[in-house]
Amino acid sequence: MHNECSLVIHAPMEKIYAMTSDLTRWPELLPHYRWVRWLSGGPDAGIIEMAALRGLIPISWTSEYRRDPQEPMLNFRHLKAFTKGMEVRWLFKQESSGVRVVIEHDLNFRWPLLAPLAEPIIGNFMIDWVAPRTLATFKKLLEESR
Repeated sequence: MHNECSLVIHAPMEKIYAMTSDLTRWPELLPHYRWVRWLSGGPDAGIIEMAALRGLIPISWTSEYRRDPQEPMLNFRHLKAFTKGMEVRWLFKQESSGVRVVIEHDLNFRWPLLAPLAEPIIGNFMIDWVAPRTLATFKKLLEESR
């Protein structure tokens, strides 16, 4: 399964990266996020538990996280449950009109026979709801504070 969403944010790259890579502030900044807890490590790399709401439905996941300000990039690898093994990348690309922020989700299902059932739930129901809201909220916050 491959899922991708993106938008252009009209703010400086450094400001965009600083806000989006500060995971500890996500619940304060993003209304659909319930918590981000560091299980080990710190702001550049570690294991985190994250929780959000898909409408009224609570969802959570545990990921290995690392950020690379030299790229810049954010990388997550899900460690548990149905999304175990999912790779999530945040890419930041300077364009003439602003910075394109792309969130890519890639998952090779551990049980391929269940993929036709799992993909609509994980991809369409969860990712397609949470990721665009996350980007849209960051866009609003960053463009308002210019």
